[in-house]
Amino acid sequence: MLLRDILAHAVKLYPEKTGLLDGDRSFTYREASDRIHRLAAGLLALGLQPGDNIAILANNSHRYFETYFVADIAGMPLAPLNIRLAAHELEFIVNDGEIKALILGLEYLPLFEQFKANTPGLKHLILLEGTAEGAIEYESLIAANEPLAHSVREWDENEMLNLCYTGGTTGLPKGVMLTQRNVVSNAEHAVQAIGFNERDTWLHVAPMFHLADAWACYALTAAGGTHAFVPAFAPQLVLEAIQRWKVTKTILVPTMVNFLVNFPGHDQYDTSSLDCVLYGASPMPVDRLMAAAIAFGPKFTQGYGMTETAPLLTVMHARWLDWDGSEKDKARMASCGRQVPGVDVRVVDQDTGEDVKPGQVGEIIARGPNVMKGYWKRPQETAEALRGGYMHTGDVATIDAENFIYIVDRAKDMIISGGENVYSTEVENALYDHPAVLEAAVIGIPDERWGEAVLAVVVLREGATATEQEIIEHCRGLIAGYKCPKQVLFRDSPLPKSGPGKILKTELRKPYWEGKDRKVN
Repeated sequence: MLLRDILAHAVKLYPEKTGLLDGDRSFTYREASDRIHRLAAGLLALGLQPGDNIAILANNSHRYFETYFVADIAGMPLAPLNIRLAAHELEFIVNDGEIKALILGLEYLPLFEQFKANTPGLKHLILLEGTAEGAIEYESLIAANEPLAHSVREWDENEMLNLCYTGGTTGLPKGVMLTQRNVVSNAEHAVQAIGFNERDTWLHVAPMFHLADAWACYALTAAGGTHAFVPAFAPQLVLEAIQRWKVTKTILVPTMVNFLVNFPGHDQYDTSSLDCVLYGASPMPVDRLMAAAIAFGPKFTQGYGMTETAPLLTVMHARWLDWDGSEKDKARMASCGRQVPGVDVRVVDQDTGEDVKPGQVGEIIARGPNVMKGYWKRPQETAEALRGGYMHTGDVATIDAENFIYIVDRAKDMIISGGENVYSTEVENALYDHPAVLEAAVIGIPDERWGEAVLAVVVLREGATATEQEIIEHCRGLIAGYKCPKQVLFRDSPLPKSGPGKILKTELRKPYWEGKDRKVN
């Protein structure tokens, strides 16, 4: 099965049903499919060829949804770009990903202007709304072209459909190649695991460039549900949307859940239509989960996965929890659940590769049809990540006798702040670019608002001076704002190191994480 089959299924069974809700606009599945096939024709009319890579940099909307499906119909793999990246990072991705056309939200035009001169391979700029010199209007591509009768490309299910860039441990983003088989399989797994049906309305509130939400474009369409969109997260906007459209399901990162719980007057909105609120991208502390259940009811379901697995690996259903139960029941709230249908998830000893016993610590590995093809133009990193036929996640966990998995730490030096991945190496590279910095290490520390905050521990060169604000501002010129340190700790003595000379980040983390059951927040 290919992505086109998911769309065709929805059109065949639910042609006149409202499939998309966006502000005051709505489209049936028949209308949405017609727009997608017209857009595909418009892209080909520009001179783009099947096999060319295209990208989108925009906020959530029905148009973003359309671009995910046009990738199949036009035969052009799509790269959804992180709207929070700096111009320098986007420039690298556009060049590395060999992007031929960029679909852009008007609000990101100033950002595009900062890097467009250094992306010679980019041939077309398509604006979702508005006009600009040298840009093509998105709606004109739809209006001026007859819809294609079918996809112009005879896809093999193992060919790349999406090119999703993630932060890289080397300091450069890595392109994750997700195939037709990956995304369609994940959609099938999700429909089974979460129980989507045609009566559901899903609110796209988490950013659609992020696989935490993007998978729902496919899964809910497969079930014939309705998609509703808000451009970005804002507590009042989300509550109004849930009330207006009788939203039944959505996904939020824990930071968003926390904002909703603490939003004044949240109980004045009718959210009774909600039957499932998934949360993901980072774990949620048990006390915050309990507060959310008190505010909105015990509807919270954790999903765990990663971009490389398209993304769903495990689900922790609300029905598996006794919200008024014992300490054992409360402890289970810290679990990310059990493997979803169609996927084999294991926790293994990192030395022997054998499954750990309950209570022992190991690395989460997974295999299934949803696991990526590999990293774009990075064969060595692909081989390392997929060794032995399993995706090695780098997440360290325990497992209990009933196969519930509990994440306790990350083998990779990654921080999750507000649901966004921050690789410490990226931040350290920016710190070392400052002439006063001799040594630097970046760690995640507990933060009540963001889950984890980025802390830089810095040793200055002899005779050099720098302030905390100066260091932070220096980083802002090189990397995205959310990756920049929230705090800089200056040390007079060298950073602690192992025998071979590797900085011991575990020693730096200890004071901040003492007394906590797990080393992620």
